[in-house]
Amino acid sequence: MNNLAGKLNKKIELWGNVETAEKNSINQNVWQEQKIKTMWAQIRPQTGSLLKRTAETELSRTTHKIIIRYTAEIKPDMWFIYRGERYNIIYILNPYFNNSYLEIFCEVYTEKKDDDYE
Repeated sequence: MNNLAGKLNKKIELWGNVETAEKNSINQNVWQEQKIKTMWAQIRPQTGSLLKRTAETELSRTTHKIIIRYTAEIKPDMWFIYRGERYNIIYILNPYFNNSYLEIFCEVYTEKKDDDYE
């Protein structure tokens, strides 16, 4: 991907479950949701679908492709936060295996209530 720097125009946060030193009642380590780092990305919407429509609520699913510089620390159980929305990772692709950038396919679930449209 040529001129990657000019296309990474969204500042997103990478989040994941991080093990803490704290122990629970059965002496297991406690995991906590935590921001891992902030990075620059390009976010491209891919598909969208309406999952459920009730009298007062609409649930939709949208998939996106997030493009970032290559890093080996991203795992499928992590997620991104952008403008308060959570982008769950579906698949991580390293195009051409050249370790220059990653294409990360994500999904966002959005719930809107009728009063959100007013």
